[in-house]
Amino acid sequence: MNAIVPFNDIERMAKAISSSSLFGVKTADQAVALMLVAQAEGMHPAIAATHYHVINGRPTLKADAMLSRFQAAGGKVNWTVYTDDVVTGVFSHPQGGSVSVEWSVAKAQQAGLTKNPTWRQYPRQMLRARCISEGIRTVYPGVTVGVYTPEEVQDFAPEPARPEPRLVEGVETSTEVPAVMAAIAAATTVEGLRAILRDARRLPESERNAATAAAMVRKTELEETP
Repeated sequence: MNAIVPFNDIERMAKAISSSSLFGVKTADQAVALMLVAQAEGMHPAIAATHYHVINGRPTLKADAMLSRFQAAGGKVNWTVYTDDVVTGVFSHPQGGSVSVEWSVAKAQQAGLTKNPTWRQYPRQMLRARCISEGIRTVYPGVTVGVYTPEEVQDFAPEPARPEPRLVEGVETSTEVPAVMAAIAAATTVEGLRAILRDARRLPESERNAATAAAMVRKTELEETP
């Protein structure tokens, strides 16, 4: 694992990434959340710019990045059908066996997924992404735990309304990632971090994961402080 990057340095990198408009991240807060997830997974935070994307407010792992991680972990894929109508891939891994996954436009239509214009513009790529996600989750879920591909999240229903703000350990926070991150950065004890994470259980899963990753970084900083 790379050395822990201090939260202040992550914030500076996040501002540079979001202001560049090169990686699909619209705000520095989104970049911070993704970079913390990347760091929690043992990678340098800057990797988030190329591996992750924010879709409908959720952090997603790009299909190519998901496949790259799968192959780096010993997985293999053999594309047996690859057209605009049907894509079929055989996914295999020493720890999970082998499975053939097929996605077709007809199947996507039956599932109500093709309302998104991207399905009409790039059907083969959308089918491929669905195959990658399902195949890897089936034979080696460690690569995909807690995340989806951008193509999957585009088809999700909107998230429900979020709860009202409340106080956490004397720091005014809300269920928005920036406020929770500020509370974590301001925490001075491990117990304080635990209290913030207890409150963060109300967050949507993606934001809760980001808060947990940030707390892990802050905990390390506190433990390393003399």
